[in-house]
Amino acid sequence: MSDLTLQDWVARAQSLTIEGRAFIDGAYVDAADGNTRPTQNPATGEVLAQVASCGPVDSDRAVASAKAVFEAGTWSNLAPAERKKVMVRWAELIEANAEELALLESLDVGKPISDTLNVDVPAAARTIRWSGEAIDKFYDQVAPTPHDTLALVTRLPLGVVAAIVPWNFPFSTTAWKIAPAIATGNSVVLKPASNTPLTALRVAGLAKEAGLPDGVLQVLPGPGGSLGSHLAKHMDVEGLTFTGSTPVGKMLMGYAGESNLKRTFLELGGKSPNIVFADANLEKAAAMAATAVFYNGGQTCTAGTRLLVQRSIHDEFMAKVIEHAQGWMPGNPLDPATSMGPMVDEAQYNTVAEYVRIGCDEGATLAFGGKRVEVTAGGYYHEPTIFTGANNQMRIAQEEIFGPVMTVIPFDTEAEAIAIANDSIFGLAGAVWSRDINVAHRVAKAVRVGTMGINNYFGGDMTVPFGGFKQSGNGRDKSMHAFDDYTELKTTWVEFD
Repeated sequence: MSDLTLQDWVARAQSLTIEGRAFIDGAYVDAADGNTRPTQNPATGEVLAQVASCGPVDSDRAVASAKAVFEAGTWSNLAPAERKKVMVRWAELIEANAEELALLESLDVGKPISDTLNVDVPAAARTIRWSGEAIDKFYDQVAPTPHDTLALVTRLPLGVVAAIVPWNFPFSTTAWKIAPAIATGNSVVLKPASNTPLTALRVAGLAKEAGLPDGVLQVLPGPGGSLGSHLAKHMDVEGLTFTGSTPVGKMLMGYAGESNLKRTFLELGGKSPNIVFADANLEKAAAMAATAVFYNGGQTCTAGTRLLVQRSIHDEFMAKVIEHAQGWMPGNPLDPATSMGPMVDEAQYNTVAEYVRIGCDEGATLAFGGKRVEVTAGGYYHEPTIFTGANNQMRIAQEEIFGPVMTVIPFDTEAEAIAIANDSIFGLAGAVWSRDINVAHRVAKAVRVGTMGINNYFGGDMTVPFGGFKQSGNGRDKSMHAFDDYTELKTTWVEFD
């Protein structure tokens, strides 16, 4: 925790030096054509910095550098214990620069400074340290073959991996991608979201300072439509990892198929069910129901935006949820007391406002919120919003809004709750609240999602995999399972004379 005040953070923001150039072959450089793009502060609409807007020429240069260092073996052939030392040092440098990184993330994304300082930056450091610490404990195998043979099953890095990360958790999601990829010996070309590139650019410099060889990590800010597609189609990119929307994920998988069938792993959208039974701890469930939707302004792929409430407690429970929602009114993200900041930009604010209109037109009851809030001039602030009287066929129940909008759907029976929960193209996360261990485990098992909480939401840490079913994606971030995405299995069969 920090004892810095709003005034302290504002003063630091005014004196902050922001790096906006791309990071290629171990150095900060301008885009080849000199193009830049402004990155804005969502809290004020003011321009923070002009950031390099990279294109195919920059992409080709970065991939060539990444491939050259990979083939040279400077990093890819380094002993795992030596790679670990660099990654642990990298994590230490992130922690040493935590306040600067937290401020960059808060200004660039609009996240509350209390979250960036106490959640996002520590999580990124832990991901990099954990992946480094794990890599020299990741053993190959000897298969149980006949006595006159020896079969070795080894893991080899893919080569050059392109990582395309989103704007909602830029720093922590970047760490989820680059840490296991780099730990296993790959070279990475990272494309941050075009509107939130700042922490990615800064952490690349810290990686170099930690001893990561030039070319192992490149950072290319730029537009997804041209730069992202070029990387996805690049014949020298052997792996592609992406977190973002389902439509974009489908396009990237298509590009991989059009090119060299690069290994492609996608963490995509969600419309997660949060199921509350009448026998649950209603106070705890209500507090977490609000947190599950309004944390990070609802700009969270795992957000529990479909709240399924057993009909017998609906009115009582929703009164509690609305009371907790009042504690999520947006505020200045540089104020340590703020729990929810603005939407990331004007386009996302407009999307949220449009879905509020759609929910009203569909006949749902606007039970709380639904309006713009003026916190700081020029900011994109939206109230926490709750719709009741909804059904699962409504667009607000089926489509990912990516904002602070909760859709409440009543149910009567366990079977009905499971059917509603699974009636979605997504399968990322969810939760069930019940004191009956049988009900809780039956429902948790039956709901088709990658992460399911029992009497909790947002559960999990680096030791467990994260990813989704159905159109929420494939592959897994976090845990030892993430290493599977960035390595190839090779069999070596030996026969004795």
